[in-house]
Amino acid sequence: MSRRGLIRGALAALLLAPLAGPAAAQAPERVVNVYNWSDYIDPKVLESFTKETGIKVVYDTYDNNEILETKLLAGRSGYDVVVPSGPFLQRLIKAGAFQPLDKGKVPNLAHVWPEIAGRLATYDPGNVYAVDYMWGTTGIGLNLGAARERLGAGTPLNTWNLVLNPGSANKLKDCGIMMLDSPEDLIPSMLPAYGLKADSKRWDDMTQVTDALFKVRGAVRKFHSSEYIQALANGDICVAVGYSGDVLQAKKRAEEAKNGVEVGYVIPKEGALMWFDAFAIPKDAPHAAEAHAFIDYMMRPEVAAANTNFVSYASGNLPAKKLVKPEILGNPGIYPDEATMQRLSTNTAWDDRTQRFVTRLWTRVRTGR
Repeated sequence: MSRRGLIRGALAALLLAPLAGPAAAQAPERVVNVYNWSDYIDPKVLESFTKETGIKVVYDTYDNNEILETKLLAGRSGYDVVVPSGPFLQRLIKAGAFQPLDKGKVPNLAHVWPEIAGRLATYDPGNVYAVDYMWGTTGIGLNLGAARERLGAGTPLNTWNLVLNPGSANKLKDCGIMMLDSPEDLIPSMLPAYGLKADSKRWDDMTQVTDALFKVRGAVRKFHSSEYIQALANGDICVAVGYSGDVLQAKKRAEEAKNGVEVGYVIPKEGALMWFDAFAIPKDAPHAAEAHAFIDYMMRPEVAAANTNFVSYASGNLPAKKLVKPEILGNPGIYPDEATMQRLSTNTAWDDRTQRFVTRLWTRVRTGR
């Protein structure tokens, strides 16, 4: 799943089918238009939601926040529920893109995980506009056998030096490194490697990270925010800097394929970025009542757990933990222990001037010029 692939076949058959029966034919069709990250939900959950409520789900996907932001700021997107990440949620709230949640219509908000809601409040003070869907970390995915073969058994793997140090990166070049095409994730994630705060807004700090990435650019096969999942699962690359759940999905695919690829995920010891993807309702949503019904359904513990079990990301729903598969709940790459949680940082949105500066920095990294 890209954080989060498209399950196009399954979803198309499921979501585009007309509701059967004379009552459905006579009554106005109820619809909720959802825009979410690709590979980020259990299709059976959507099916059960429609069966129970009679609300048809039209489900579209994206694989970066910029696409979502552009659509919402242009207005009249037609979407009822969207799933922005933290800093983009913050910026879109300031732009007036969302309507406040009518919490009386979402009684299952009682199941939110207080610690996660508290961290999400960095972007949405008071949790007025959004509720967490999934959360995770940005770290390092590894083809453990291939990486150890090239780096040596004694080389630490749980460090950003693995990809930021030219010596290490060049040893991995022949089997390949891929990284997210997402400066808003990579730069804050890697700032702790230099003893800097993940939420630093100093241009010199950001330039330090992108200068390092530019130096290892020749060892990076591709910057992409979803293709690394299958590449890692197939053994086509050694290392991927990506989202925790994506790497765990790659691990699952490799195990199912029985191809001998052992995939691992590490949170670098220097620290890493904790991110949140949250449900929100656009201000001009055409079906606000259906949007609230959809969010309420997704916040049922059994539904939240089903999604976590399918996509291998941690849910912002606390009671759902009891229903999560033991191998997922016990995986520190998905549900970190308290000591690791203390090393995880959040980052707030860049102002417009800094965003333009970062875009220039990132263009230089991506193009190698």
